[in-house]
Amino acid sequence: MTTRFTFPGTTLSVNRMGYGAMQLAGPHVFGPPQDEDEARAVLREAIALGIDHIDTSDFYGPFHTNRLIREALFPYPEALVLVTKIGAWRDDGGAWNLRRDDDFLRRSVEDNLGRLGLSRIPVVNLRMGTPEDDVAAPMRMMRRMQDEGIIGHIGISTVTGAQLARARDIAPIVCVQNHYNLVHRVDDAMIDALAADGIAYVPYFPLGGFSPLQSEGLAAVAAEMGASAQQVALAWLLARSPNILVIPGTSRRAHLRENVAAAALRFTDAQKARLDGLAAG
Repeated sequence: MTTRFTFPGTTLSVNRMGYGAMQLAGPHVFGPPQDEDEARAVLREAIALGIDHIDTSDFYGPFHTNRLIREALFPYPEALVLVTKIGAWRDDGGAWNLRRDDDFLRRSVEDNLGRLGLSRIPVVNLRMGTPEDDVAAPMRMMRRMQDEGIIGHIGISTVTGAQLARARDIAPIVCVQNHYNLVHRVDDAMIDALAADGIAYVPYFPLGGFSPLQSEGLAAVAAEMGASAQQVALAWLLARSPNILVIPGTSRRAHLRENVAAAALRFTDAQKARLDGLAAG
């Protein structure tokens, strides 16, 4: 199994086991973490373990994860690829609100740049919402900011196949972030098509999100391998396709080390087949 991936049309090469910073924020991804020292230590440990792909956003916290990333890691390692997401904001009550007009998207990129201490963000994902949402107008704005040089490369999140095709008509797409995991597999065909084009697929909720994966079949394979169910679920994603990048999040160093160790797991053909079949159940 390949351990690294190069985003298409770029020189950005990353370890397929990355890190998602969302859980560095407080409860429900809102407010600061209870232990900021541990949060910064998690980020430094991630780099020490070989992680060079960190996924973040200004609307995590909001603002706290980007602040912590800069405090812990700036000046950044040369090989580190920071990926952020725009197209949403949090209100004072913690609600998630989508917004994609030109002024908001530009301000979002500029705010991410300022809080991360960058002049150019390597990859920016555009967060969509429903299958009916217009992707063309915000993608044209993304392309303008890329042409200006403040966005290095463009990704897109929470999209259908039709929206993805329209987005690719406007600008090159280097990665797609959608909901996908061992049992939620609506995007199987999309993943295979993206793999054929060399485009990364980065599943969010790789462990089930706010409702962690629970399956007797998953637990049985984990017991056979002497691993946790979460480790097996992450390893399955890495084995699923060479264009899948995983970004599990955590606010604890011990949990981070467990996640990274999942990349070393290898399945027998029988174990892989049993895991593949869990979605049907």
